[in-house]
Amino acid sequence: MIRLRLPGPAHAPWLLFVFSFFFSRKRGQLGGGGGWGSAVCEEACWLGRGAFSFLFRSGRWTGRRDAAETRRGSGGGGGGGGGGGEVSQRLRSVNTREPCQVIFCNRSPRSVSPVWLDFEGKPRPYPTLKPGTGRRMHSYLEHLWLFRDAGTDDSLLVNQAELFVATRNVNGQPLFANITLPVFTLKERCLQVVRTLVKPVDYRKLDIVRSLYEDLEDRPDIGKDLKRLSVERSKRLRNGVSD
Repeated sequence: MIRLRLPGPAHAPWLLFVFSFFFSRKRGQLGGGGGWGSAVCEEACWLGRGAFSFLFRSGRWTGRRDAAETRRGSGGGGGGGGGGGEVSQRLRSVNTREPCQVIFCNRSPRSVSPVWLDFEGKPRPYPTLKPGTGRRMHSYLEHLWLFRDAGTDDSLLVNQAELFVATRNVNGQPLFANITLPVFTLKERCLQVVRTLVKPVDYRKLDIVRSLYEDLEDRPDIGKDLKRLSVERSKRLRNGVSD
């Protein structure tokens, strides 16, 4: 297993060249209670900054998702219900009116946008968290939160999951929501870098594999992610697995 640390946007041409070459050779492997839940006092806390990690295992790049095609395949049909007549309940916060204390800790190198799902399942963004900072929140039991990259809208992890469900405080201690980067595939990371350097109208002017045009245009979308997460959560609850 090889662990790589890739350079930042300044090396995008190199990344694009490497990825285009890799993709052209490995195409088959990569996949064809009141108000808003309530923000409040921000408290500074330094939390170390990480680097992007990529894993290469058994001749293919792996990560949280194999490729953008896989993400579209699993999430794009979410509105129809996950394939075999699957019916999912829309993700939304429950109006329990039972307060709980949560501390959001941004342990990623990116600016993070906390997003609360209201009682109708609509995403409500909160003020951005800078890298290495934390914020104490007055939330409520069974309120749902997601965390997105404030610049790219990429989905981030919270306590190693994509969805945070507020639970009861134990012995008066606040809950911790530790926000981290997922392990992006090489393809996902290259697409992220190119999107930061090239305007959408110029994507199809790039001299790259034609199939990558659609991947670049398939930008992160919280709506698609919510449909996918709704289906996944419905399956877990039917199988007796709690959040």
